[in-house]
Amino acid sequence: MTATPGGPPVLVLGVRRSGTTLLRVMLDRHSELALPDESYFVPQLADRHFRHVEPDEFVDDLRRIDTLAEWDVPLDKVRVRLTDRMPIGAAIATVYEVYATERGKARWGDKTPMYMQNLRLLERLFPDALFVHLIRDGRDAALSFLSMPKGLMTETWMQPRDTAGFACQWRNEVKAARRLGRRVGGDRYLEVRYEDLVSDVKSALRRISEFARLPYEPAMADYAGNVDVSAKPHQQSLRRPLTAGLRDWRVQMSPEDVGAFEQVAGDLLEELGYETHERPDAAGRIKRVSYGARAAAWRAASFGLRRSPLWRRRHPPLR
Repeated sequence: MTATPGGPPVLVLGVRRSGTTLLRVMLDRHSELALPDESYFVPQLADRHFRHVEPDEFVDDLRRIDTLAEWDVPLDKVRVRLTDRMPIGAAIATVYEVYATERGKARWGDKTPMYMQNLRLLERLFPDALFVHLIRDGRDAALSFLSMPKGLMTETWMQPRDTAGFACQWRNEVKAARRLGRRVGGDRYLEVRYEDLVSDVKSALRRISEFARLPYEPAMADYAGNVDVSAKPHQQSLRRPLTAGLRDWRVQMSPEDVGAFEQVAGDLLEELGYETHERPDAAGRIKRVSYGARAAAWRAASFGLRRSPLWRRRHPPLR
């Protein structure tokens, strides 16, 4: 295993609306760690280039990615670090390394909830990565997700439409991340409860810092008023100090939706120590199987698109 220059990357895992943006903002305030907003491009580049890259073709693809234009990554500086037949994981890591260097940081990380569908890929691409898995009660995460205004996210046929659909995704992804943790071991995988983060932020950040081999810095918790969320209406809670109880399924979720969630994922809620009243039933198990089939079909369709000439037609050069 080749060590990453500056130290191993820190990859924040978590189902959507589990507080991963809050944790990302905190970690990005560390003087040694650059942890940008969601990237989306890792599976695209990995599918397009497989095991090794041809540098000029790789950079041509980088020019077509919206995220890198938004991050203002100087691609000429990426190109000079690339070598012929460079492993795809090392090439992708080079993008993050340049991003971090441009911000005066020694190490990099990522926070993209979509990658909860690609954990084995992350494990292969970044063999020394450290994984911080943020877990939130799935019923609170469902409340947050299903209350988001239309148009904030790109909607696909894999998008959960109701509480039971979100429960399928939450259960599938949390269990996948925990399996990853068993594979890589406790030196590389840390579980943190969202509820613990908001109730005792300093203790949680100290624990994460120690795990990530970083000195604890109090400034990480001092994010309120220091984050630009003017273009992100779904992240306005970052304007104010850390507040517990923004979502509470006990008073904000209907009994019918509580039952729908628990009939799909009540077993995992119980395993994690959350309060629950129902275990999965036959209907819930059928929904889980259906979700798994749709997720597999989505991954296959995405792979086919990325490998086809249509990918470049849909992603013209941006610079």
